[in-house]
Amino acid sequence: SKRRCDEHSTTKAFLPKMLELNHGHIVTVASSMGLFSTAGVEDYCASKFGAIGFHESLSHEIKASDKDGIKMTLVCPYLVDTGMFKGCRIRSSFPASLKPEFCVTQSMRAILHRSGYDLAPLVYFVYLTSVFSPLYSFLPFEAIVCMYRFLGADKCMYPIPCPEEGADEQQRG
Repeated sequence: SKRRCDEHSTTKAFLPKMLELNHGHIVTVASSMGLFSTAGVEDYCASKFGAIGFHESLSHEIKASDKDGIKMTLVCPYLVDTGMFKGCRIRSSFPASLKPEFCVTQSMRAILHRSGYDLAPLVYFVYLTSVFSPLYSFLPFEAIVCMYRFLGADKCMYPIPCPEEGADEQQRG
């Protein structure tokens, strides 16, 4: 997508000077949907998987260069209450959508404290990844589908309203 190309071009423009000075901070904003996908938003999930892959690859490149002054932060918020996924429904035991202000505060905290990752809310993300990530490694796909159905995540994006005509692409994600 155009956004991915812009991120690559911007990073390519700034990274050489960062490497030369051994100083800088690169922030990648993705989504928890780049880690766990669902039906109906394939293009969105693919772009977020791409952003996370770009971030991980770039992190390896910087580590391989032995430059410890360049920091990397990956922001992967859970569902944010922006209206983009208005109507998204998931099991009520899951946390409600996050307020944008909370995500900004958490992201800035991660950037300023150089913690590397802002997976807001952290407690939810740690639970999500510690429970589900290992399952993806050894369970057959049909078992994952059953888990998604139990959680209500298999159709949580149905129906997703179409973005309003003329809406700015950057505002939609």
